[in-house]
Amino acid sequence: MNLSTLKAPKKANSNKKRVGRGMGSGMGKTSTRGHKGQGSRSGSSMMRGFEGGQMPLHQRGFTNIFKTEYEVVNLERLATIEESAITPDVLRKAGIVNGRGTLVKVLGHGELSKALTVSAHKFSKSAQEKIEKAGGKVTVL
Repeated sequence: MNLSTLKAPKKANSNKKRVGRGMGSGMGKTSTRGHKGQGSRSGSSMMRGFEGGQMPLHQRGFTNIFKTEYEVVNLERLATIEESAITPDVLRKAGIVNGRGTLVKVLGHGELSKALTVSAHKFSKSAQEKIEKAGGKVTVL
């Protein structure tokens, strides 16, 4: 191998797109601009994300209707409850969780001194470890 036999990889050196040079250029009659409309006219420059006058998506926001939302409960709040078996219904009656049918997630902030049997829809790893370390049980609903 020597310097005279080196070649660039295929498609590494492609020619610049030459727009507005007629039918033989491969860009054709409209020079990649399409036929009618704002973008086909001269002097047209639209901001990135422009949607034809409609409020752009990045300005009006977006709400995912399929998102699952959990009510978060920390271990320090569970420690204040007198019962040993804690379920979402017990949390509702204690005023820690609002609303019916809401999903409950237990997080590991705080410490537990007594053994609890906790039933919830989701647990963080640290919460699960702390509950089991205190001699309690974790049940995923």
